[in-house]
Amino acid sequence: MLTIKNLKANIENKEILKGINLQVNAGETYAIMGPNGSGKSTLASVLAGKEGYEVTSGEVIYEGENLLDLSPEDRARKGIFLAFQYPVEIPGVSITNFMKTSINEIRKYNGQEPMNAVDFLKLLKDKAALVELDTKMTKRFVNVGFSGGEKKRNEIFQLAMLDPKLSILDETDSGLDIDALKIVADGVNKLRNKSNAFIVITHYQRLLNYIVPDFVHVLHDGKIVRSGGKDLALHLEEYGYDWVKEENKKAVTS
Repeated sequence: MLTIKNLKANIENKEILKGINLQVNAGETYAIMGPNGSGKSTLASVLAGKEGYEVTSGEVIYEGENLLDLSPEDRARKGIFLAFQYPVEIPGVSITNFMKTSINEIRKYNGQEPMNAVDFLKLLKDKAALVELDTKMTKRFVNVGFSGGEKKRNEIFQLAMLDPKLSILDETDSGLDIDALKIVADGVNKLRNKSNAFIVITHYQRLLNYIVPDFVHVLHDGKIVRSGGKDLALHLEEYGYDWVKEENKKAVTS
């Protein structure tokens, strides 16, 4: 589905990604872990096409296309979804209208007719129940006045509505209490299937107790320095990221 080769990227003339290599296959979930400043959110932003990031070398192939040639809007239309670490507020736009516009924009891009009102409302009700979101909240402006947990739950609700092929969750667990974390994780698990893939970016192993990854990759100083299974996340929980830093120093100097 997604192939990243030697990806390097700057922000404000500072190199953040220093040669990322990653293969993402349909039906699999990948955890990207690492300390602050390692490049995790930069990787998510570059994949989504967020402004302010300059790709200096490397390639990203998504379903046979050069992802870096596509606008952020076309990336979304082709099935890439980014759940933000800090979801933005959109005053004056209800969640219902936001989702209806988004879905019909994707349908238009794919040559389909707009979704009729009956089907849309049924879909909205079903997906809201999936993430335990009160349908009354869908009448409110997007994220305006929402708690941190409500914003993250709304992100997973949007993911459920749009049914993307590749979902990138940028520290979705940030600021969540244990109950909200379980609800968000349960929603993600219900959405996982053989046709889609998830990249879960997190500092902490606790999210991976609920969203069990197929692979864990550790990002340090702009590069993936360790890869493994769920046990790698448990090792990090016990020994911390200083262990990774020391191991990486040894590898560089050897």
